Amino acid sequence: MALKSFNPTSPGRRFMTVLTFDEITKDKPEKALTEPRRKTGGRDSRGRISIRFIGGGHKQRYRIVDFRRDKKDIPAKVAAIEYDPNRTARLALLHYADGEKRYILWPEGVKVGQTIVAGDTADILPGNCIPLRGIPAGTMIHNIELRKGKGGQMVRTAGGAAQLVAKEGDYAQVKLPSGEVRKVHIECVATIGQIGNIDHKNVSFGKAGRTRWLGKRPHNRGVSMNPIDHPHGGGEGKTSGGRHPVTPWGKPTKGAKTRGNKRTQKFIVKRRK
Repeated sequence: MALKSFNPTSPGRRFMTVLTFDEITKDKPEKALTEPRRKTGGRDSRGRISIRFIGGGHKQRYRIVDFRRDKKDIPAKVAAIEYDPNRTARLALLHYADGEKRYILWPEGVKVGQTIVAGDTADILPGNCIPLRGIPAGTMIHNIELRKGKGGQMVRTAGGAAQLVAKEGDYAQVKLPSGEVRKVHIECVATIGQIGNIDHKNVSFGKAGRTRWLGKRPHNRGVSMNPIDHPHGGGEGKTSGGRHPVTPWGKPTKGAKTRGNKRTQKFIVKRRK
């Protein structure tokens, strides 16, 4: 996959880049594997804004992705590679030998017509899904479970890959893309390889309207507001806030620790910072 740039026919075009979509082989999604996705506009059940700067954007249908990979030892053929508007990764459409169709996250290097399988005895090949106890140390993996049978929860974004560092007793140590090393039970499954669409991080939007297509509204800085609207607001001329960064409600932000789940602290071997 590559990036495409444009002639500077307008200020928005000058720095805009787009993905070439060379790997996409099918335009329309599998209808049985999609469902409606309603927009909230950042509002909660009372109709009040609970998440700011959200609204608008293109209409999307949700693609039902198989994160569990629970069809064991049934070979599946990669029928197509598709675009998914709900995530940065691409999807691979699998046709199983028993006739069922499912979407999975597309791993880099997997081609249409290739056979993929999930199970304890599967080969160490991109797209195959295997419990951590059967994966050699040093292997690049993605879509990693945190609890057995729950489905993959970690490393699901475009270009994402974790590394299986070591196995000790009932737990494997996995180095995540953030640099954190975490213990995961060896019975949890993971998919071999790196997720595709690696160039996603290099895309330049070029204009504000392209962000609006994604359903994101303009994000106002606190220092540009009045004192009644934000703790950073007000002041003569341009100011930088005059205090440590806080939210509109006075909670510390930009570096303040928000993690409160002490129950899983013991599984973190090395912090990302």
